[in-house]
Amino acid sequence: GDRVRLDHREIAIGSSLEINKVLLVSNGAELKVGLPLVAGAKVVGEVIALPAEKTVAQSFRRRKNSRRLRGHTQPFVEIQIKEIIA
Repeated sequence: GDRVRLDHREIAIGSSLEINKVLLVSNGAELKVGLPLVAGAKVVGEVIALPAEKTVAQSFRRRKNSRRLRGHTQPFVEIQIKEIIA
């Protein structure tokens, strides 16, 4: 049920995303550590958000005629974890 931000991928909101490269899985008492990956483990999630509007950073020095206006949007995909298969 956690929400996680991942690097940008071309995927639509509401679609399912499956991650097969799992390094560590724990279900309470049992812990599986991969060397380098856990065999057969995967994480299934649903895409719930894509990047929002541009973030604007503005700075100025009063009475100095010095202004700077910059904008940036970090590309990401926000998913909600539905299932962890170990």
